[in-house]
Order: sequence, then C-alpha cells, then structure tokens
Amino acid sequence: MIDFKDVDLDDKKWMEPLLTAADLSGCHQNFTNIFAWSKIYHYRVAQVDGFLVVKGVMDDVTYYFYPAGSGNLMIVFEAMKQDAVSCGHEFVLAGLSPENIKQLNSLYPEHFEYREMRDSFDYVYFLDKLVSLAGNSLHSKRNYINRFKKENQDWAFEKITLDNLSDCWEMNKEWCKINPCDEGSIAEENCAVRRCFNNFAELSIEGGLIRLEGKVIAYTMGEKLNSDTYVIHVEKAFGYIPGAYQMINREFAATIKEKYPDLVYVNREEDMGVEGLRKAKLSYHPDKMEEKHLGTYFEG
Repeated sequence: MIDFKDVDLDDKKWMEPLLTAADLSGCHQNFTNIFAWSKIYHYRVAQVDGFLVVKGVMDDVTYYFYPAGSGNLMIVFEAMKQDAVSCGHEFVLAGLSPENIKQLNSLYPEHFEYREMRDSFDYVYFLDKLVSLAGNSLHSKRNYINRFKKENQDWAFEKITLDNLSDCWEMNKEWCKINPCDEGSIAEENCAVRRCFNNFAELSIEGGLIRLEGKVIAYTMGEKLNSDTYVIHVEKAFGYIPGAYQMINREFAATIKEKYPDLVYVNREEDMGVEGLRKAKLSYHPDKMEEKHLGTYFEG
C-alpha cells in the first residue's frame, strides 16, 4: 500500500520538480490546482520511485492521476495497482491524455477500458492570438474591447500584488452575489479560488486586474504550466459591463507574452460542464483541446 498524505504547501518543494520533469499538458498536472482543489476531490499525494502519484475521489470513484516524473513507469504503475487492490477499489486513472493512453497500452495491452471526460477537456489557444485577436472569427471580441474603451475612459490595468489582492477579493465577493457561488461546480470552484487568494504568495501565482473609476471590475490569475504553455486558473469580471471579460483576457495575455516570450499556448482549463463557461470558451475558438479520459484496469 502506498503511504499517501494530505496536500499542504510544503509539498510544493518536491512536487513541482517532478511535474516540471514530466512536462505534462493537462491543467490538473499542476501544484496550484492540486492544492486548491484538494479539499473538494480529497487529493492525497505520495512520491513513488521518483514519481509524483496523486490519488483522489470524484463521484464516489477513487482514481489516480497519471504519475509525473521520470524513470521506470512500470514500477510505479505496479505499486498503484497494488494500492488499489489493498484498498479494495478498482484501479482507475483519470485525466489521461491520448499520449498517456498510448503509453499505457504499450505497458498493459488490452487491459484498460477508456471513456471520454468531455467536461474536463482543457481549452488551449495560441498566446499570440489572444494578444492580437486577429481574424474574422474574433471580430466580436475586438468590438467588445473597442466598446469598453469608448464607454469607459477611466480604466486601468494593474498586475496583482499583495497590496491590491484584497481589492480583488472584495470584487470576487460582489461577483458571487450576482452569480450562484453556493451551487454545484461554481461553489466548488469558489472554494478553490479562495485557497488561491489565501496562499497567493506561497503558490507563486501571478495575476492582473482592471479598475474602472478606481474600483476592480475584473481580475485573473495564472502561472506557467509547462515548457510551452501558460495556465489561467481563474478569471472573473462583472458581466453587466460590456467588454470587461474581453479586456481582462486580452490585457493579461499581453502581460504573459511580455514576460514569457517563448511560450506558445494558453490553457484556459475546463468548463466543468457549465453551459455558460463552455459557450464562452468556445467563442474564442480554441486551437486545440487537451483531451482527458478515464481508464479502468481489468484483468484479461
């Protein structure tokens, strides 16, 4: 049986090097997301033969992430299989990419059944596209930005610091009065967002905000995900202000481009099956989707 532990901030020191070495593309393979969502999905972590192993529970199904690190994967998978047997549940892997599946099938031919996790697919865009908003498909985004600038002369973009972080939280609380933050997946997301705010400096995440007449009306937070991709963990804006979402999206993308000129993509995470989120993320015409699947092991 693997000796798992609850996730705490100190785990960042040993987990991040393993995640960096693995260079995986799914937004769930990221310390901030594992930490922020750990209470919701009951994540526990362990280091097994030079790999990070994450175990969680979703919809009463106990599962593992694809291990992150470098070395002999077979040793780690066998330890995970034995842990599942010892704990009396199926050996299930969640968030599997097509590349993960190819590797699994080479190690365990015809021993896994897969099903698509569509609500967990990540939306991935070219960074340059989010900065320029070029092309006919994003014409409406440019129009919203032009309208925002025309109707709101006194606006300003700032990077989030410890000095203005509390202003963003006040905005977040107001946003939750307008939106149903106490229901379903949005409530779960708000819990994860609160952990990001409470541990902003320790997590080393970055962010940006937009003020209108001195008041925060939009903010976003993210960080570098892997060697070519930035991940956006949260983005909030007052929907009653036309162009607010488009402005924070575009302004922060420009900040990312300036700080990380070698990055190619922005991963804007999944839509959690929320219709409004799906519509909004599709409206930016993703350049690719980070597919995720659930794999269940069976004896053949």
